[in-house]
Amino acid sequence: MKQLQRKDNEAYAILRNLRVSPSKANSVLEMIRGKKASVALNLLKFSSRGVAGEISKVLNSAIANAENNHQLDIDILKVTEAYCGKGMVMKRWRPRAKGRPGRINKFLTNVTIKVAEEQVKQKKEVS
Repeated sequence: MKQLQRKDNEAYAILRNLRVSPSKANSVLEMIRGKKASVALNLLKFSSRGVAGEISKVLNSAIANAENNHQLDIDILKVTEAYCGKGMVMKRWRPRAKGRPGRINKFLTNVTIKVAEEQVKQKKEVS
């Protein structure tokens, strides 16, 4: 199993077995990848995709982890990584012709969101 390496200025949250296919979840995660956390929450809030509500809960959890567990400033948090992978597959059966079963796969997804403090660039003073 791959360990998640954590830097001092980042926090993450994982949601396992979300009942949506990985391709549908990834289309929503593409919207928030690389954005500031507050902007990402607004994008998810007004998204018409059904999975956006669940992904906003994961993002809120990552922000809360950053604030409470790692004492990071939530005003400068940025979504550094947002990805999903295949989870379990529920196998269901439907009757087909000649008494044979037809298999139906219902996919589940694991969602990971990492947030980190954005480096504030200092302006050089001209003297």
